[in-house]
Amino acid sequence: EMCRGASLTGVVRFDALPVIDEARALVMAGVATGASTRNWASYGTGVELAADAPEWQRKLITDPQTSGGLLIACAPEAVDAVQAAIVAEQGEPGRIIGQMKAGPARVSVV
Repeated sequence: EMCRGASLTGVVRFDALPVIDEARALVMAGVATGASTRNWASYGTGVELAADAPEWQRKLITDPQTSGGLLIACAPEAVDAVQAAIVAEQGEPGRIIGQMKAGPARVSVV
């Protein structure tokens, strides 16, 4: 939705996503929810995964139980101020997982 609204490509680094180790282990062992498959069916056309991305990564990023974090997008020059506000509120900075760039309105997971 953010990419469509901004007419930009959101580039998300999979290795930067905060993932619960137990969730990763379960999905790698083949445990996934039906909602993961339904979410991919609904939104997958707007998401590009690396050609060599394993199936478990797709299932993990589309599982509604593991995708509930707050996503904030800001201009690069505002990152320090946004991080300071997050630290003031919760005691630790947010995690930078990617960037917005010119391109089609979609998400690219690299």
